[in-house]
Amino acid sequence: METLLTHGPTVLLFIVVLAILVLVHELGHYLAARYFGIDVEEFGIGFPPRAWSVKKGKTVWSINWIPLGGFVRIRGEDDPNATGPGSFAHKPAWQRAIVICAGVFMNLVLSSTLFAVGFMAGVPQLVDGLPDSARVRDPRVQVIEVLPDSPAAEAGFRTGDVIVSVDGQPFGRIEEIQEVVNAAPAGVSVELRRGKETVSAELVPKLDEASGRKIMGVALVESAIVSYPWYEALPKGVYASGFYVKEIVLSLADLIKGLFVGQKPGVEFSGPVGIAVLTGQAAKLGFTYLMQFAALLSVNLAVINILPIPALDGGRLLFIIIEKFRGRGVRPIVEAVTHRIAFFLLLGLIVLITLKDIARYREQILDALKGLFGVV
Repeated sequence: METLLTHGPTVLLFIVVLAILVLVHELGHYLAARYFGIDVEEFGIGFPPRAWSVKKGKTVWSINWIPLGGFVRIRGEDDPNATGPGSFAHKPAWQRAIVICAGVFMNLVLSSTLFAVGFMAGVPQLVDGLPDSARVRDPRVQVIEVLPDSPAAEAGFRTGDVIVSVDGQPFGRIEEIQEVVNAAPAGVSVELRRGKETVSAELVPKLDEASGRKIMGVALVESAIVSYPWYEALPKGVYASGFYVKEIVLSLADLIKGLFVGQKPGVEFSGPVGIAVLTGQAAKLGFTYLMQFAALLSVNLAVINILPIPALDGGRLLFIIIEKFRGRGVRPIVEAVTHRIAFFLLLGLIVLITLKDIARYREQILDALKGLFGVV
């Protein structure tokens, strides 16, 4: 029962986070389509089979049984036979392009908003060079690197640990910790905060011949929970979204480069299972961390969707660009078949990534399944 209570909320959080991200994306398509007078046949929450629906005007609003996001069915977007006023194909290319890009735009708006809320509430940050308007609380000395074969490594230090005290004395400055360690006649007792846990470690500092001082073998930084007024948090949220867009694009470029030169990619990709596990880990750190994680997922969804791959928004945009260069569009049946083939290929890729996630997070998944079936 305890395991069920632990993992049940994780699954629910994953569904809620994914649903919000996808629904915001689809809302962008819906609003842009209606603005340009394009008929929206259905706005679905979740995926079929349908559980409930109501028709208002020309749009069916539905709630479906599979709670993994949602969809918008725009008249004429996938049906070559749907023509005439109110259809997607009837509108000029620039309007169709805006409708296609509106989902990506809404995901970036959402990520910027979530990042901004995080900056207003307070996020962990280095305390060096902060503006006067920044509000600082909970200062800490944090481990950012543990040197191999060092006293700290042997004592079980981990990257991300917060040093609470040394020999029972609390500290907020790196220099103070270094002085106590250097003056210790033998070993020292260090209390660490690791997530919500408190860990005790015993270590014997070793003499560094270069500096003539005793060291633990860690790299430390001074950090704190830093918050900003709203007028600074908002632009910081937009900047954070732009920063992560750049980082994701560079990571994808690195992956594509690796495919050609035979290099192992420097990034790991996760599917639904991996994202569910990571959502649970972020939730354990607190609501602010969960918001920041959701913001990062929203940026990922935006970047992935705008890639020029058929079945994605970027693929549909690519066909519009081809139409402008050729002076006429690709035959509707050819475009429709291309999107469908790419869709099934993407599904296959998701299955492969999911299998890899299952292997990577096998223990967490087994614990969750045991909880669901009441196995201790």
